Formats: sequence, structure tokens, C-alpha cells
Amino acid sequence: MYDLIIIGGGPAGLTAGIFAVRSGLEPLILERSEISGQIALADIVENYPGFPSISGLELMDKYKNHAQEAGVQIKITEIISVHSEGAKKIVSTDIEDLESRAVIIATGANPKNINVPGEKELISKGFLLRYLRWTFFSKQTVVVIGGGNSAITEALFLSKIARKVYLVHRREQFRATKILLDRASVTPNIKFILNAFVMEIVGSGGEIRKVVKIIFKDLKSGEIHEMATDGVFISVGIHPNTEIFNVEKNAEGFILTNNSLETSDKGIYAAGDCRDTLIGRLWQPLGMVH
Repeated sequence: MYDLIIIGGGPAGLTAGIFAVRSGLEPLILERSEISGQIALADIVENYPGFPSISGLELMDKYKNHAQEAGVQIKITEIISVHSEGAKKIVSTDIEDLESRAVIIATGANPKNINVPGEKELISKGFLLRYLRWTFFSKQTVVVIGGGNSAITEALFLSKIARKVYLVHRREQFRATKILLDRASVTPNIKFILNAFVMEIVGSGGEIRKVVKIIFKDLKSGEIHEMATDGVFISVGIHPNTEIFNVEKNAEGFILTNNSLETSDKGIYAAGDCRDTLIGRLWQPLGMVH
């Protein structure tokens, strides 16, 4: 029986493993992929303390090496379910059943897709968090898709770098807070395009493809429009990877915890992006295509 099983090998899971070892426990991390954590998809990370510029994959390698050198055991396997049998926790994988005194769920979350032609083909190494080289879009035209706090925040941030920022939203009203909307509405290089449904993200031909325009439909008039752009930032929310866990969650599937990060099932905890947190609701991870 393990002292602790951690499900998920991203930053939250690996950090939990390191702290567990330092506390005298014998933890096991279960991860379904050799490459874990959304940050691993980032081309360049420039806002992580101690590393002025590092690739996301290299940063995750450093996380993983640190954990393994500390004595954390990592196993690649698919997790099927987790349940309690008294004080004992049973973690079922595609290979075996494992027993533990406690479990930490650290499975993270994935950005939601808009599922339009061109999105998958033009994505820059997958959906990324805010770990990108924003100067790539200096003095260029960009599109932000979304209507919540994360979309408005992204548009405001990009307005300081890009020449023009188009904020495309499919509804008449935004879901963002008034203070963010007020800031965006008085920012001269941000333009709102409302009642607009993005139908396609179009890229250039050739071996190295890049975004050249979007095609969208005016939901009021029914007219189809094309708009040139150098980049598209998709900010329509995130989806937590929590479907297999039988614990209390909010309406969006994020796991509810108490102040000790314990879930509704005693001895099962949650950490990272899969949790219901204020920061997670307001500042959701963002997607990018360029």
C-alpha cells in the first residue's frame, strides 16, 4: 500500500510529489502520457521565475527530473476509477488495482475548442497557457475569440503589443465583469465585433503555415465576412479532466474542496487546474493559433 497516490504528472502533481517525499511519505504519481502538463506545449516560457526564457517541454523535464531525484516514483498508465473502501483508497488502472492511504487528483484542465475548420491544423503546438512570446505579434493585427473575463483580459494585454485587436463574440452582451469591459471599450486599438460566429480559420499555403484570416457570419444579417489577421487567440473557457472521479463538483465539472484541498470523499484531495477556484473561474487558460 502506498502512502499517497497522485493522479496527474503536471506541475501540481509533481510539486505534490516532491513535498510528499520531503514529508517522509512514499508517493506514486500516475500519468497517462510521457509528456504531461499544458505548459509542456508552450514554445517559449518567459514568465517563470528563475528562467528568463525556456521551452515548456524543457521546463516540464526539469520538474520531472527534480521529482525523480527527490525519490518520487512515476508510472505511465491509464486511470480508470478511484473509490474508497473504508480508510483505504483503490485506484484502478488499465493494468492493475493500487491501494493507498490518500489520493491527490491533479489531472488539470484543457482549453475548450471552437471546432471549426483550420483550428486543429493551425494550432501552435496545441492550446497554450499564458507562456507565449507575445512580442511575436508586435505591431500586428490579432483576433481574440470569446466573451468572458479571460477574453477581455487577453484583448487588453494584447492591445499593448499589437497594432489592432479584434474581439469577436457570438452574442450581443459580454459575460465579462463591467470593470474589464469599461477598460476595453475605451482602449483605442480594441474593436468589438458582436453577434459574430467564427466559421473558419484560414491559413497560408506552403510548408510553414500561418493564419491569414478568419471567416465569420453576422448572426443578425446572415452575411458572411472575411477579416485578415496575423493571429487568433481562442479564449472560450476550459474543461476540467475530472469525469472519472466520483466527488462533488460544480456545474462545470471542477472539483469542490475545503480549505485543506480535501474533496467530498475523505482522504481524496484535489490540486491544480481541476479544482474549483476563483482564479480558475476568472483567469481561464487561453488558446492560441498563429
